[in-house]
Amino acid sequence: MNDTFLKACRGEQTDYTPVWFMRQAGRYLPQYQAVRGKVSFLELCKSPELCTEVTLQPIEILGFDAAILFSDILIPMEAMGLVLEFHEGRGPVFPEPVRSQAAVDRLRVPDPEESMPFVLETIRLLRRELSVPLIGFSGAPFTLATYLIEGGSSKVFLETKKMMFQAPELYHALLEKITACTSTYLQAQARAGAQALQLFDSWAGILAPQDYARFALPYVRSIIRDLRAMTDVPIIYFANNGSTLLPHTTTAGADVLGLDWRINIGDAIRQVGDHAVQGNLDPIALFLPRQELEERVRGLLEDARQARGHIFNLGHGIVPQTPPEQARIVVDAVHRFSRR
Repeated sequence: MNDTFLKACRGEQTDYTPVWFMRQAGRYLPQYQAVRGKVSFLELCKSPELCTEVTLQPIEILGFDAAILFSDILIPMEAMGLVLEFHEGRGPVFPEPVRSQAAVDRLRVPDPEESMPFVLETIRLLRRELSVPLIGFSGAPFTLATYLIEGGSSKVFLETKKMMFQAPELYHALLEKITACTSTYLQAQARAGAQALQLFDSWAGILAPQDYARFALPYVRSIIRDLRAMTDVPIIYFANNGSTLLPHTTTAGADVLGLDWRINIGDAIRQVGDHAVQGNLDPIALFLPRQELEERVRGLLEDARQARGHIFNLGHGIVPQTPPEQARIVVDAVHRFSRR
């Protein structure tokens, strides 16, 4: 087992900087497209054998140092009793948004073993196949709530913020249920064999720091406290577009803080204290010419040299149009430039 990624999460000395990409199992790989062409996205998410296959693809093809479970952050929301649809060009849709106390009351906190056994079986299958650590994950409660309240993706998150500001009791009741679901879900992943866990707070950056501290951070802390009570696997918290939130995210309780590309990683390291960091190449930088891309990688590694631990990653998910050979350039450059 190549445990370089786990060592970096714990702030231990490594022979080189480990690298993986958010969304590394996905649409930029022709091998993934071949699998996806046979089934719908939700059917893929619910097939342990196919999820195992696509999770393994980027490890075998590109040589990443960690695998991340193939799934979707909204799978647990469907298990809570909501109708979830995926539309081409529009993304996830909840036809019946959650905007009333009655809608919140109808949500259930599911038993992951009963409602999402396919996720846990995928983890068990992957642990038998992988030679690198497996990362399990979930969406963070605030980000999940935005999808439920808005009914899908949004640009201004009007309905979410209206509920926060005009009906805070309703908002907190919804977040408490989502948090309970997310906590039990991640605990089940740890029991099934996930060797690290990442919380994705994709929309945290839409919040003013004071609103983040009130409406998002307490729920992240609650989940991490629950996890600490039952497992010692490393926990990564990624608040996208969260450079202004670092004074708060450092208090979440995670071992590793994920960073997007909107902040120099060296500047972030000086703010996060005793945390390891993950990040933070702009995903579109993968379209740079080879020499410029390698120099960008070298510079990022140099800026991160003072980190307690550094996991090289993108500042968000790899985009579908990325040529796989560009991803290979980055993986090879990280390994070559960081080797000690």
